[in-house]
Amino acid sequence: MKQRLLVLALSVLSVAGWAQVLPNQGPPKAIATLAEVLPVPQVSISPNGAWRLMLDVQEIPFTPDLMQTELRLAGLRINPRTNGQSRVSYATNLRLKRLPNGKELLVQGLPANARISEVTWSPDNTKIAFTHTTSNHIELWLVDVESASTRMAAPNLFLNGVFGSSYEWVSDNKTLLVRAIVGGRGEAPVAPANSANTASAKSPQSWARNPTDELLFNYYALAQVVKLGIDGRMQPMGSPGIIQQASASPNGQLALIKTRHRPFSHTLPVSCFPLRVEVLNMEGLVVKELAELPIINSLPASPDVVPPGPRNHNWREDAPASLYWLEAQDGGNPKTASAIRDKVMGMPAPFDSKPLELAVLPLRFSNIYWGSDNLALVQGYNSTEHHQTTWTLDLATKTSLTVLFDRSTNDTYTDPGTPYVKRNELGRPVLVTDAKGDIVYLFGNGASPEGDRPFVDELNVRTKKSVRWWRSEGAFYEVPVAILDANKRQLVTRRESVTEAPNYFLREARSGRLTPITSFTAPSNSLSSFKKQVIRYKVRLADSTELAANLYLPAGYKKEDGPLPTLLEAYPVSYKTKKEAGQVKGSPYMFSRLAWGSPVYWVAQGYAVLQGATMPMMAEGEQEPSEAYTNQLVASAKAAIDEGNRLGIVDPKRVAVIGHNYGAGITANLLAYSSLFRVGIMRTDNFSRTLAPFGFQGEDTPSTPNPEVYKAMLPFSSTGEIKAPLLIVNGASDNPLDTNNEELERFYKTLKDQGSVVQQVMPPAESHGYATRESTLFVLREINTWLDTHMSSAEATAPAAATTDGTVAK
Repeated sequence: MKQRLLVLALSVLSVAGWAQVLPNQGPPKAIATLAEVLPVPQVSISPNGAWRLMLDVQEIPFTPDLMQTELRLAGLRINPRTNGQSRVSYATNLRLKRLPNGKELLVQGLPANARISEVTWSPDNTKIAFTHTTSNHIELWLVDVESASTRMAAPNLFLNGVFGSSYEWVSDNKTLLVRAIVGGRGEAPVAPANSANTASAKSPQSWARNPTDELLFNYYALAQVVKLGIDGRMQPMGSPGIIQQASASPNGQLALIKTRHRPFSHTLPVSCFPLRVEVLNMEGLVVKELAELPIINSLPASPDVVPPGPRNHNWREDAPASLYWLEAQDGGNPKTASAIRDKVMGMPAPFDSKPLELAVLPLRFSNIYWGSDNLALVQGYNSTEHHQTTWTLDLATKTSLTVLFDRSTNDTYTDPGTPYVKRNELGRPVLVTDAKGDIVYLFGNGASPEGDRPFVDELNVRTKKSVRWWRSEGAFYEVPVAILDANKRQLVTRRESVTEAPNYFLREARSGRLTPITSFTAPSNSLSSFKKQVIRYKVRLADSTELAANLYLPAGYKKEDGPLPTLLEAYPVSYKTKKEAGQVKGSPYMFSRLAWGSPVYWVAQGYAVLQGATMPMMAEGEQEPSEAYTNQLVASAKAAIDEGNRLGIVDPKRVAVIGHNYGAGITANLLAYSSLFRVGIMRTDNFSRTLAPFGFQGEDTPSTPNPEVYKAMLPFSSTGEIKAPLLIVNGASDNPLDTNNEELERFYKTLKDQGSVVQQVMPPAESHGYATRESTLFVLREINTWLDTHMSSAEATAPAAATTDGTVAK
């Protein structure tokens, strides 16, 4: 194999330098063509069902867009030039159409080189707001729906977008609450030249770790809440601060303000900083100080842990101005014995009474769907047990919670669906019910032995009897998007097949009539010519368990052509029972579209691809799934390969394994504990499970009292057993909670020093997923070269020299 040594110090990497990494060469044309398929426009249906908004999505950005300075502070990634988030996807055009058969209108007056995000409908559906990100600030724009024209909301108002959503409509349809940059704040503090808070830094830790970081965080996070009229009039509300949330009450008369403040933590994200919770009137005066919550210096390392004390203050969506919040009854620690985990507390305006106890939960609170005083749906969960309960709550009669559903979250076949909510005339998401308030509507994935068959159910919450309106049938995958008229059973759905691109339809559930809303066509360079089927097979673990995988084959392939080289995607999930582990996931009728990390690209190179192969980590009773890790992992992989071989499709001597995130460490362990694979490719993993001992894959196994369990799962523990060539790919700016790059480099160096065939690839400026065109093509090229070299050669070649700061190291 030709040696290439590219030493590019990430601390000084320039756009020109990155251009040299891709000197007009990328992956093979067939792969590049698939990678450069234009994204399908996004679609938004107005809450009243009268309009369809189509957003032309930005193409894959180029590296220069991502190579701008990036500050990583308090767990945030900030673009200091725009004072917004550094990694945002944008739309470039807006098109409106009155449903069902109106003429499509291109929205006029958009800013030049529009970079559109945060698109929202006004409560009365007559206007649309969006943000436009320029080279140095974020602006707010308004669209008049009827005329399909747009204008800037306020020319001298620049938004602070470091926390994401930077504005919200008020229910009067004339006002918005925005978080604006504070005028006259002066120049930004200057970070030291070697600060870790730059996009080129080698170690992407993102905490505020020193006084300079604190000054930078305070400078860019500082905001002023402004009441902005659609006529351009502005009125400041309250004092400037690190405003994390500014939310108007449903009746538009009050605002809930959440402000973070000092002291800042040097080791924890902004969500752990002290928090002040207040209610202001629309003149900006404080009418209620709800809470002053201290800094959270530490929390027990366990799933379902929450801070002690009040948390998650929000408005009730179904009441004019009534707040609710949560209070843990176990100190926030699920290991503490307690019959009550959480209480839901409430207080209506004018906030001069004692807090009301709205609900008492034996599980940790997860969600609430507000409908009326007579009906809300409350959900609680236990992550360790994969357990979820949904209750009905009747605040009018003060009755206790009534169980509606009680189930395992892993048992997808019995999933009743998600309660459907719709924005009401005040713009608030509330349950859609019948006139009596007894019936709700559920959108479900419809998991079944034949794959996902999405559905819409009508459920009487009093009798618990349901009626199925509609279910996806035939050789199509169709999902419900919205209910337009519950009485007439009119829906909006999105429908696709193996050969037909996803499109939106008006569906009459009773008659089955379909009226198209969009007419997207499959691109000529799409995957529609590939063959796709779901294969099912059994693996014997503690008992026989049925598993499944999506098998992709090249266009025109026939069994007579003989077995193919195969790429198997590895990603296990923990289960408590074999019944749940054997359930079929996904649909065989979905239109194939490839994300940057898909293994299906290599079907274009003549490979069979086993995508989504089930790799369950199972345990019964008190045992944790990870305790049976290695044997189950190897057995599941072997079963998939054996089935492909039985079908005459998979060549068992030419199988490669690829894994991303948790699947990356799995890839290393499959190479160490089996001889099933010729080649391995691992991308972006927390390579040491001891760095995240809880809450990963829904497990509850701590590393400290269970060292042998974690040792068996750790790639470092088995480097001496890894003989197959291994490619390691990781973004140079990956999130520290996902991947520790120093751990990765030690893993790479250990393999290299012992004489293994190993290569390390680190696309600059990329995080846990790869966002730019250059990085995507670069990584695809490196993977393809690795496969071409080691899947065809009789023996692995000797490893090349190593670098520590390189984009490519061998």
